[in-house]
Amino acid sequence: MAVGIREVAAAAAVSVGTVSNVLNAPERVAPATVARVHAAIAKLGFVRNDAARQLRAGQSRCVGLLVLDVGNPFFTDVARAAERRAAQGNLVVLLGTSDDDPQRERAYLDVFEEQRVFGLLISPVGEDLDRVLALHARGVPVVLVDRDGAGTPLSSVAVDDVAGGRLAVGHLCERGRTRIAFVGGPMGLRQVSDRLAGARTAVAHAPGVTLDVVATDEPSVLAGRAAGEQLCGRSAARLPDAVFCANDLLAIGMLQALSRHGVRVPEDIALIGYDDIDFARSASVPLSSIRQPSADIGATAIELLLEAVEGGAREPRHVVFGPRLVARASTLT
Repeated sequence: MAVGIREVAAAAAVSVGTVSNVLNAPERVAPATVARVHAAIAKLGFVRNDAARQLRAGQSRCVGLLVLDVGNPFFTDVARAAERRAAQGNLVVLLGTSDDDPQRERAYLDVFEEQRVFGLLISPVGEDLDRVLALHARGVPVVLVDRDGAGTPLSSVAVDDVAGGRLAVGHLCERGRTRIAFVGGPMGLRQVSDRLAGARTAVAHAPGVTLDVVATDEPSVLAGRAAGEQLCGRSAARLPDAVFCANDLLAIGMLQALSRHGVRVPEDIALIGYDDIDFARSASVPLSSIRQPSADIGATAIELLLEAVEGGAREPRHVVFGPRLVARASTLT
């Protein structure tokens, strides 16, 4: 049976109010009494019920962070940086993954609201922000992560993915590649569609270069491998001489399939990914990639959340980082 505050008070021969003061405002209590109460706590194994206290106060010190896929190292890095910055403000991050599922996203949003979170950081599924905007309207501070919130009342931190797509395909064009395949999906993800838009812009400014789109159901290693098998099943005349994958997980799967079929990277097909996760540089052929500043994104998201809480009705802020090309062996011949 759990030990309560009354048992601690009885063991220390003080009032319940004194125990509460020792826990929440020890400067109000004589040092000898504080020591006696802590001795009783240690002896009885008392653990304070912070959840109940936070619910009475109307807000916890927990920040909800909801990402599309916690298995993607990009989001893992974002979460790690957010946790570090949150700890500096005496906050704790509760991490959830929607798996790109709107129903799962709604379920997490319900839980976070029930827990009276300090605020919410979210990389939303799709374009429908109604549920998120409803939370914001009810007083829950919200920051969009990896999504530009311009035109909404929500602060946001993102990367210019259109510019990233232009960088990736521009790099391939500079390397003399003319038959480029874009591999990515689902196309309903803003990040994927923006990267494709950037790729198309780069091709439009490169005479003689074509872009073939290979859609995937998800941005995973398995999906990249399946797309690679599909490409390798084509005739030699229809093979691309370069592939731009919408993230590094897809690119790693693509590299596995190409290697299995004896396709040389980059001699036969140049390959570039997106995110620049740690695995990109340690792949069998080190992958060129478009780097997103994941640590900056996570830390900035917490900063924007603190601004939203402390600034009240102040106008939202939208931070957009620029991507950077990291060229490695997979595109350099």
